[in-house]
Amino acid sequence: MSMQQSYHALARLFEYPQEREQLLASYDALSSYLRRSGIESRAHLFGEMLENCTLAELQEDYVARFDFNPAAAPYLGHHLYGDNQKKGGYMIQVKQEYGRHDFDAPGDELPDHLGVLLAFLAHLARRGEDGFRREFIEKLVLPGINKLLGSSIERDPSPWLTLVEAAELLCSADCREEATC
Repeated sequence: MSMQQSYHALARLFEYPQEREQLLASYDALSSYLRRSGIESRAHLFGEMLENCTLAELQEDYVARFDFNPAAAPYLGHHLYGDNQKKGGYMIQVKQEYGRHDFDAPGDELPDHLGVLLAFLAHLARRGEDGFRREFIEKLVLPGINKLLGSSIERDPSPWLTLVEAAELLCSADCREEATC
């Protein structure tokens, strides 16, 4: 599995759960990449939850975790800037980069959603745009992930949070390949 495939798998895990099989396949792909790359992660806790929960339970927990809990919402602009004009500037910058790099972001999600950002990183990896991808991670992704983790990690025992941690680990490992982050 490649970096591109791992970003894609992780992006799928941040989507609203539709099918258990798709979740399991994405989790297995991510877990395999992390293991083979020597990246230690607590994502196995998410895997255990997947094994033990029905799709309805996963959907209920997803909504409770991400939709009804602003501290855990996967919108990086919110964590970086709250609800002010700087957040709007961040969103515009992210959306402009999507356009510059021919990325068709899903229309049903905001551009700063972590899953959309990870899908963009997969797109950049597929196109071989490694230098720009790492710069984008450094400036627009990791700061938001770190804020999200900082506001949630102490109070939130949810296995979903381990996916945010996995995103941080994956992005940091990607940057270490070029030492730009």
